[in-house]
Amino acid sequence: MQDTVAVAAVTFDRPEDVRILLGALSQQTHTPHAIALVDSGTQDVEKIAAEAPAPVTYVRSLANLGGAGGFSLAILNAIASGAQWVWIMDDDAHPEDPHCLATLLEAATSRGLDVVVPLIVAPGQPEKLSFPFRLDGHLTHERSDVEPLGFIENVGQFFNGALVRTDVFFKVGLPDVRLFIRGDEVDFMLRLRQAKVRFGTVTTVALTHPVGWGEVHELIGDRLHVLVPETPFKRFYYYRNRGYLTRKHRRVRSLVADVVGYPLYFLKRGDVKGLFKWAGTYGAGLRGAKFGPLKDQKF
Repeated sequence: MQDTVAVAAVTFDRPEDVRILLGALSQQTHTPHAIALVDSGTQDVEKIAAEAPAPVTYVRSLANLGGAGGFSLAILNAIASGAQWVWIMDDDAHPEDPHCLATLLEAATSRGLDVVVPLIVAPGQPEKLSFPFRLDGHLTHERSDVEPLGFIENVGQFFNGALVRTDVFFKVGLPDVRLFIRGDEVDFMLRLRQAKVRFGTVTTVALTHPVGWGEVHELIGDRLHVLVPETPFKRFYYYRNRGYLTRKHRRVRSLVADVVGYPLYFLKRGDVKGLFKWAGTYGAGLRGAKFGPLKDQKF
């Protein structure tokens, strides 16, 4: 019997991206069993969902649940469809070609995996990776460096294009809604490792997604780098969540890299205010503080 796959997609004010995504999903050679689309934005995309080539279950959320909450709601709807697999999608991503889903399923079956993730490549520059991989201690944004590997075990850039066996969510849970954005994907990957779920990145297939190059700042060549999001909103959640996950998962190497890298980054720029802002937010995450509803957060 053919594996059934339900898509769990989220959107926030990107109607044209949603149209592209739904069109790309309809062209897959392995047809999705169902599509659940959670819309937390201010621009209603229900009409786009209704006009999609493939049937879509449209779920309107009047509360902004963030990426983590949106994905959780979409995943639950996908699981409720009875599908054996859930394919997770952000609204500004789409499969690079019609064989994407079929290739991921084949890799999962042949390698005995419960989770597979594609490469994420830059729009209009498919030879470049949207997010870097670290190989032999060095960062690379070059697709040609990772594609020949075929498969990278125990590493994945969640959640874009992650194909997850439904049973996995009953082992490791859903994305943590407390994290809101930034870090929920890292937490999920670390939980997979702790549960000894077999997963990895299939490097012969890709999704297109906007790049994160501007956030990567190298400090000592490409051996030490820090990520600095472009807005105060994103910086707050990234720093807080990174501190929280460092303590939760006892990430000693991450802690050392952060307490060296971020002060070096800010002091090299003479940004003492930025350093204190990072330290306060990161420290709150280490203590498990500054969690709560979006309306209570100060950026």
